[in-house]
Amino acid sequence: MSDNPHLPERLYLDFDSFFASAEQYFNPDLRGKPIGVVALDSAHTGCIAVSREAKALGVKNNMPAREARAILPEMTFVVARPDVYVRLHKRILAVIETVVPIQHVRSIDEVVCALLPSEGRQCLVLAKRIKTALAREFSPVLTCSIGMAPTELLAKIAAERHKPNGTLVLDPAMLPAQLADLKLGKLPGLGEGMMTRLAAAGVHDFNGLWALAPKQARAIWGNVEGERFWHELHGTHAPRAATRKRMFGHSRVLPSNWRTPDKVEDCARQLLAGAARRLRRADLRASRLSLSLRSQRLRSTRTKSAEALRWNWEGQFQPSRDDRSFVRSLGQGLAEARRHLTFTPHAVSVVLHGLDGDADITGDLFDMMSNDASDRARWETISDTMDQVRARFGGKALSLGAHETVPGGYVGGKIAFGRIPEAADFEDATGADEDTHFCTF
Repeated sequence: MSDNPHLPERLYLDFDSFFASAEQYFNPDLRGKPIGVVALDSAHTGCIAVSREAKALGVKNNMPAREARAILPEMTFVVARPDVYVRLHKRILAVIETVVPIQHVRSIDEVVCALLPSEGRQCLVLAKRIKTALAREFSPVLTCSIGMAPTELLAKIAAERHKPNGTLVLDPAMLPAQLADLKLGKLPGLGEGMMTRLAAAGVHDFNGLWALAPKQARAIWGNVEGERFWHELHGTHAPRAATRKRMFGHSRVLPSNWRTPDKVEDCARQLLAGAARRLRRADLRASRLSLSLRSQRLRSTRTKSAEALRWNWEGQFQPSRDDRSFVRSLGQGLAEARRHLTFTPHAVSVVLHGLDGDADITGDLFDMMSNDASDRARWETISDTMDQVRARFGGKALSLGAHETVPGGYVGGKIAFGRIPEAADFEDATGADEDTHFCTF
């Protein structure tokens, strides 16, 4: 044990504008220029990420590409390549591991390292060694911000405090003064709903949050997570309980020429196929399927304000893992959409949930003896065989029904916070490090 109770025990590393920096790393001609990474070669899509040069000139992440172009006419846009970013991510992890072991990978561009007391005492030297190793192996353009503190929450706050390419150590003994100017909305884990709860409890700034008692935090959060957050904020470890996978799903924003009923249905089937393959790799079964179609309707031509429209459907079935069961359920949902949808969908989402492993399922005796159960067993074998063929010969080798490439590709390979796709999720991807796709709009 260290005689310093506030010695940094966690190092949080957060890459700066990762997707945009990755494109600048792979293509030196993009370095030093404002660039945006988008999902589609379309002016109607949004910026998944923008480079630090673009941010400095007023462009933000998630901004529509048309708005970004209006701010910076000279801005360059490239289409995202998730498979390339995942391969780079794995190489980055290997380099970091040469300096300090990684405890948790929180996202494709964020990792947590546990520090020994000797490392905590030399934490600034350690951070410099990590940055030097990354710059030597890759490029100075691929920078990261590093925060160090007694807990992961404080280390993450420190990493976000001085972006880009910053390094900061947070000592709870210096709190709340050191973070008194930090807006509550900038704290990890505080979404709009929690901000509303805090405001109702009279908490409007960091000092007010710091002054809460643990039981007060628990009451505001409505569960033990409030106390866990309080302890982490005050410099005491509060480990998270292990979480269980609750769903497998994919979504896609559609370009204008894919907003017909037939195209929407084709996209939904391909999204379902990707989710089903992930479910089988996890050796789980699903008993529910959700289909969501979303759009935005112009509410006022004068103000150009829009209202969000959403149509949801859910189907239930016996716990299954085969494609036929899932496709039949999706078909029911799509038929309902044909009958009842009153708007043109701009985005599609398909989710498999109600997950259980075989050991957790109590079978229905009559269902186990039915023809449907026998059919499911046969289709499980067929689905497994199709997975094996696709893994060996490519994603287009076999499909149930027609297979037309969805614009943007990478169906099932979307990178989300907390989820890093596996190699098998990129069966349809053919991208290579040098194949930058510049947008034409």
